[in-house]
Amino acid sequence: MRFLAERERICQLCRSFWQLGWASGTGGGISMRVGDTLLMAPSGVEKENLTPADVFELDRDGCVTQAPSGGQRLTACAPLFMAAYRHRDAGAVLHSHSLDVVLATMTVPPGEPLRLTRLEMLKGLQGVGYFDMHEIPVVDNTALEHELADRMERAVLQWPQSNAVLVRNHGVYVWGRDVAHAKTQAECIDWLCRCVVAMQRSGLSHLTHDRSQPDDVARERAALAAA
Repeated sequence: MRFLAERERICQLCRSFWQLGWASGTGGGISMRVGDTLLMAPSGVEKENLTPADVFELDRDGCVTQAPSGGQRLTACAPLFMAAYRHRDAGAVLHSHSLDVVLATMTVPPGEPLRLTRLEMLKGLQGVGYFDMHEIPVVDNTALEHELADRMERAVLQWPQSNAVLVRNHGVYVWGRDVAHAKTQAECIDWLCRCVVAMQRSGLSHLTHDRSQPDDVARERAALAAA
């Protein structure tokens, strides 16, 4: 079997996402790029029971080159994954149904991104600093996953500084330079969304400024530019 180690990594991540509650009820999705080949977990399969033989192979255009023999269906997330592969040269794209992400999207007015600043885990996102006003796009959900593809592509192009797209009442698509990086980005976004939800419940604003001095901001921006 080709790409056995990578297939096993997808299965391991699916189990981890299921344990976190991010991929229950066959939801969620994991994909990664190996050279010119894309590997994707199937749709409609219990993610905690996924095996390497269940994983699809696709080419860089998103066409299936090798399908599982058990009749599994290609993930409905595939067209959305492709937006990040095409426009961001992503090494992996993940889809989570994190409850905290879903709740955080409900706090965002229609047509607006989720804005975040001065939260520690912002520093875990690629190219983002603690003092930045970071925006993560939020698109409205649709009844069918593939119908989100155009909205996903527009968001990817409109917010080049974000490596994630939130889907209102649904979850998040997040990517990175490789599967480990995409995983950490998903974890940071989940933490940030959990913080937003907790602060809302406590009557706090996640956009409240602290007492940082201008030279603190300048030092951070210089460090990010040099990274």
